[in-house]
Amino acid sequence: MINGMVYKIRTGVSWRDLPERYGPWKSVYTRFRRYAIDGVFTRALQQIQAQADAAGDIDWLVQIDSTIVRAHQHAAATGRKRGKHRTDEPDDHALGRSRGGLTAEIPLACDGRGRPLAVLLTPGQRHDGVCVRPLPGRIRVPRTGRPRCRPDHVIADKAYSSRGFRAYLRRRGIGHTIPEKNDQKMHRRNRGRRGGRPTAFDSRIYRRRNTVERCFSQLKGFRGIATRYEKTATSYEAAVTLASLLLWARSI
Repeated sequence: MINGMVYKIRTGVSWRDLPERYGPWKSVYTRFRRYAIDGVFTRALQQIQAQADAAGDIDWLVQIDSTIVRAHQHAAATGRKRGKHRTDEPDDHALGRSRGGLTAEIPLACDGRGRPLAVLLTPGQRHDGVCVRPLPGRIRVPRTGRPRCRPDHVIADKAYSSRGFRAYLRRRGIGHTIPEKNDQKMHRRNRGRRGGRPTAFDSRIYRRRNTVERCFSQLKGFRGIATRYEKTATSYEAAVTLASLLLWARSI
């Protein structure tokens, strides 16, 4: 059944089109939904991260970015059901309308070797700065005692250059390399001494930001991730988590 789930996100086929060697498609789908709702894939990802952390294999120079994925027409045909649900499924199912049509956005944090540490799912039209604080909070690598949740350093692009996010990282004692927007520079200069000092920026460290772009490239090698076919945000986030788990399994 696990192989059937991997085949599905790898090829992007419909659940009904799964090959017979994986068993009844409905059984595979039911097991996938059960794992998605119970958080099985998330716990499995944390366990493989814990093994890598115990071996000193995680580079805690963390990169943060997001990518947009188009939603297939099958994903858009989702109605709102009444009654209580076992999941925290959002009302909009993390689908938003932007210039490209119905889209979803995947904010992601990866380690220095380009392996996902935490993923999030938001509507496609939502700005990156809205989800920037919940994303680092999802980094939880189990250890003996308390899990590790704090990176050594964070690299991000100008979309994350808000003063609020910089203050959030400083409160947590996390170093960061984030370029400053031109309008922010101009506003600070116009205020004179009250504008404060320029933010520190190391261009040598910032060159490593391409690691997160390579991580997105590997994730989108799965056709079921590059295009969203899943109707619910819970199922699609579980598919992204399963693909992330496979990337970790290849590297250790």
